[in-house]
Amino acid sequence: MPVISQATQKLIQKYQSWHQSQQAPEGTTTIHVDEVASKVAAFYEKIRGVVDWREEHLMRRGAISRMLKRRLVLTKDSKTVTEPLILELIRGGHFPNDRIEESKIGVVQKSIEKYLYISENRPINVSERRKMQTYNWLMDVAACEIEEIVSPLQRERALMEYMTDLMQERIKLNQGVLVIGGMNEEEKNTQIYIAVQRALFKLDSAIICYHLLKRRYPEWFNLSPSQLQEITDNIYIISDDLAKEMNCRLGDKFYRICERYDTPYLLLGDILSKENPLEIEKKIASPETVEGLVREAYTKRYTTLKKRLYRAAFYSTLSIFLTNVFSIIILEWPVAQYLLKMYMGPLTIVVDILGPTFLMLILVLTISLPPKSNLDVVIMETMKIIYQREKNDTYEIKVPKKRGAITKTLIALIYILGASLSFGVVIWVFELAKFPPTSVLINLMLVALIAFAGTAVRERSKELTVEEKPGNVLGFFFDVLFLPVVSTGRWLSNKWKQYNAVAAFFNALIDMPFTIFVEFLEQWRYFLKEKKEEIH
Repeated sequence: MPVISQATQKLIQKYQSWHQSQQAPEGTTTIHVDEVASKVAAFYEKIRGVVDWREEHLMRRGAISRMLKRRLVLTKDSKTVTEPLILELIRGGHFPNDRIEESKIGVVQKSIEKYLYISENRPINVSERRKMQTYNWLMDVAACEIEEIVSPLQRERALMEYMTDLMQERIKLNQGVLVIGGMNEEEKNTQIYIAVQRALFKLDSAIICYHLLKRRYPEWFNLSPSQLQEITDNIYIISDDLAKEMNCRLGDKFYRICERYDTPYLLLGDILSKENPLEIEKKIASPETVEGLVREAYTKRYTTLKKRLYRAAFYSTLSIFLTNVFSIIILEWPVAQYLLKMYMGPLTIVVDILGPTFLMLILVLTISLPPKSNLDVVIMETMKIIYQREKNDTYEIKVPKKRGAITKTLIALIYILGASLSFGVVIWVFELAKFPPTSVLINLMLVALIAFAGTAVRERSKELTVEEKPGNVLGFFFDVLFLPVVSTGRWLSNKWKQYNAVAAFFNALIDMPFTIFVEFLEQWRYFLKEKKEEIH
């Protein structure tokens, strides 16, 4: 009978510890918020989720970052900020009511103090833009730490460590990488660490940077004054180093391998989460039982994936749709009417709003989920990671051969031709609909954004796919014409995160007043309760 590997046994023990931690200690005081105020705030957070849409598991961290930055505009006193911040997060439904221990408020306050100290005492001999970028980065990382303090993700961290350890054994670098890429063993392991987080849980750069900081500074939670000062003095160098690690030119190759083989790890995590922690080791010892558990977990994930894909498509499309409407009302129509003296007819407005949305619809309707044969491959790969083996599979990282000048020129010409044809067709359609020049430019950007968002949703459909699909001629021509648009959309998407006009509108004119209203509503409810208690 196969023997469970030591790495898997260690993972099982960590999941057993997680199960035990779910039982709150008796006698602990938890944080409570008013239920009525909570319902109002949770409804608003749903609306905010449409405006600055992101992956579901990143919503909470995004909300923490947004609320933290907003509260720090009014005061830099961590004591004044911390408790209202946690209360607001619970009201918004990001953390459960009556489950968070009050003692965590002090821990969060200490964490915020650390990031504020770094922000306020860092070197000032840099540009204002760099100061703002670093401040936003620090607050995003602070949001990751706050989330971990309030609701530790023990299972996710254990599974990432497990996959990282196994991938470090399996991924090999060929001599070309060592010579051309200049990557040593430590750098290889760092890239695997980053790739696993991107592949397994689709974590964003802020969370991965936070994990890299903890990896680089094991005492990150309890830095000594001298360590804190050293980090503060070198914060720009540290952030640049982390950015280099995050943007390594071979990073995508590590990601592709981890993305292809992450399904067995996800399913094993599902099995360990669901089953009785005291009995799971006995069940996993039997390959026949494991096969049944994997089939069950795979079917459940397959169903969930289908629902999540369509929900992601809906929210990403709706987010850009609202932006398009906002753009017409605030920018496109006034510019066309008063500056360009051009008339935007009903047809133009309809095409302006629905044209890019129709592109997303096509991308979503052509999504294909994993074939039935994929399940057999998944079962086999899951067995490989659970049990000890005499020889493990290896995945080699290869660097493409250096291209000559002629080859580079031909590739560049084909890419430019593909971009010209793709954008040319889009511009031609807009010209037929009699778009003003400004609307043509804005909608070109929106088409690129939707192409990128739609492609990202399509990539999510491969979450459970381990089988390698062969390419075809149609796919080649599709890539030639569509990739330039997607690449443009990716670049714009990164800029969009920095300058989301609709999100800025919500922050300035709605977010803060609404928060004040909800806090007042909660205090008014408490006042009424006190008055009722006085009546005997």
